[in-house]
Amino acid sequence: MPSTKYIFVTGGVTSSLGKGIVSASLATLLQSRGYSVTIQKLDPYINIDPGTLNPYEHGECFVTNDGAETDLDLGHYERFLNRPTSQSNNVTTGRIYQSVIDKERRGDFLGKTVQVIPHITDEIKRRIQILGNTGEFEIVITEIGGTVGDIEALPYIETVRQLKWELGEDCIVIHLTLIPFLAATGELKTKPTQHSVKSLQESGIQPDILVCRCEHPIGEDIRHKLALFCNVKKEAVIESIDAETIYAVPILMRNQRLDEVVLQRLDLPIEDNLDLVNWKDFLYKLKYPKYEVEIGLIGKYVELRDSYKSIAEAFIHAGAANECKVNIRWIHSENISNESADKHLKDLDGILVAPGFGERGFEGKLETIRYARENKIPFLGVCLGMQAAVIEFSRNVLGWKDAHSTEMNPKTKHPVIDLMEEQKKVEDMGGTMRLGANDCELLEGSLIAGVYKRSMISERHRHRYEFNNKYLKDMEKNGLIASGRNPELGLVEIVELKDHPWFVGVQFHPEYKSTVANPHPLFVKFVEAAGKKAASS
Repeated sequence: MPSTKYIFVTGGVTSSLGKGIVSASLATLLQSRGYSVTIQKLDPYINIDPGTLNPYEHGECFVTNDGAETDLDLGHYERFLNRPTSQSNNVTTGRIYQSVIDKERRGDFLGKTVQVIPHITDEIKRRIQILGNTGEFEIVITEIGGTVGDIEALPYIETVRQLKWELGEDCIVIHLTLIPFLAATGELKTKPTQHSVKSLQESGIQPDILVCRCEHPIGEDIRHKLALFCNVKKEAVIESIDAETIYAVPILMRNQRLDEVVLQRLDLPIEDNLDLVNWKDFLYKLKYPKYEVEIGLIGKYVELRDSYKSIAEAFIHAGAANECKVNIRWIHSENISNESADKHLKDLDGILVAPGFGERGFEGKLETIRYARENKIPFLGVCLGMQAAVIEFSRNVLGWKDAHSTEMNPKTKHPVIDLMEEQKKVEDMGGTMRLGANDCELLEGSLIAGVYKRSMISERHRHRYEFNNKYLKDMEKNGLIASGRNPELGLVEIVELKDHPWFVGVQFHPEYKSTVANPHPLFVKFVEAAGKKAASS
């Protein structure tokens, strides 16, 4: 069996240059040529995973089918490649050190002194090669978080050096770096990139390919200069100019022949079989929509939009599927009250109440849902958004004014949302929620069954609190229907309103499964409902 090829993507000069998007774009091109590809992320922070990190610190926590709480870049990998990732696709320094320390406590090292080299680097190597050793993938792309020169990244850079020496032609390094434009002189400057590459070389790594982020085309003279000073071939200097949308990056990288340069370096055949027809069709619909809708995203982290990254991307996919441009209005739930709701929400075509934890901004979410329910505005509640819909209905329709979740009010007389039974003895916060894919059986003839067009679905979860079935009969008697349930536990996963054009709350996170190739049906139908509302206004 041919050996697995490894591609490492490092970053220089500054963070947030788009290593994840470049990695996903390259993987898309290689996949479109028929290669089986996966991507993994190595994160230098010492947290075991992002599960306990505040969204303001790290953006969205993305959840995989197998229940891993991971970096948001894994969402990009799935959206571009249309295949699920797993626990093995995200590795943190915390997880590496925990594994090595656990081995030391068991006596696995037979009394040896445990050191960064070889013990930490050996563990990183083992994690890197887990996916390659499955035999499922011909190419594994590994994105290393942070930038070259970061203290936290040094063990990862050293591991790459070792693997490049061990694997030879089966391993290459792509270095993503910035070519800044100085407006005062009207020049693109290469010196930051030169210093970044020099730092990488001092660590014993010679990059094979440079991908240069820039605002303006770099031109042949700069290509020649970078090739000369950075010790790479001229054709391996790749321009990555700012794009209108991240989904245009694979096409830009194809125009720069990045995929061909990579395949040449890895000594893999370059056949004339690149198929980007569906991708280009998606981009065309994205660029030339037939109509627009205005959808309000109500949450408490809207200042940092990466906190709701998968939701925003799911709206892009659903918009293209409907040949519609979705304009998201980011509204902080703390700004919504009974008095201000009309000002913020009256001209929206749809309302999504976002997931989250805690009490801050929760009353604003309840007011938003009341407004959507009473004014017949298409509504989608995700996770806490679904729970808020149940509480709002209990208070304003059933008249239980103290109805609440025991997360916010443990002493409420009407705990319509309550802590799951298996969560009551949990003390550690990290990795202990209900996580990953779970089945849900849909009610025949319901709105949601028409959305999915099947009776059984599987969706990803991330929560501790659930609908309290004690109150289900009262809810259904008054028009809030439990239209989706977990077949094993009987937990209510989906609610919908009878006398409303489109009102759905889901306990799971449908946004995690939306991809370019397969927009999530729940978002597609929600956008379609918003379009009908816009047309009737």
